[in-house]
Amino acid sequence: MPVFAIVMLIILAALVALLIFLYFWGKKLQKRQDESREKMEETKQSVQMLVIDKKMLPIKSSGLPQAAIDQTPKYLRRSKLPIVKARCQGKIMTFIADSNIYPVIPVKKEVKATISGLYIMDVRAIRGQLEQPPKKKKWYQKLSRKADEARKELDSSKSSKAKGKKR
Repeated sequence: MPVFAIVMLIILAALVALLIFLYFWGKKLQKRQDESREKMEETKQSVQMLVIDKKMLPIKSSGLPQAAIDQTPKYLRRSKLPIVKARCQGKIMTFIADSNIYPVIPVKKEVKATISGLYIMDVRAIRGQLEQPPKKKKWYQKLSRKADEARKELDSSKSSKAKGKKR
């Protein structure tokens, strides 16, 4: 067998072993996440809060209690979290918002939120409706819009040159 084929077989075996490891590790993490979701569902409560501010901050500068910072895994301590400061039950508190709900949370408005500890799970408006943020366009949509604008500009410049030549 040529050396190249042996090297390729070794690389292929390593990739297969890596994929098997990632599969079982992902199943383990999914199970852990499902268990934590169940615990959060058991302890959730609905409260009224006035949202003061919301930012994406690293966990160390977020203003969360030290116990919450210590419980986070080391690999997540540098990542930014959606942090919401709100007045809830007469106190100004710092919450962590769900990443899907964070864009919907209005600033300087009163909302009814479903919380579990320091985690905001859901937000509903008290008066009126919550404004939905505009959906982000994908890169090919942006590219096609720019191409259409350039095409229109080119057509308008050609038509203005044609009118100038006729006179």
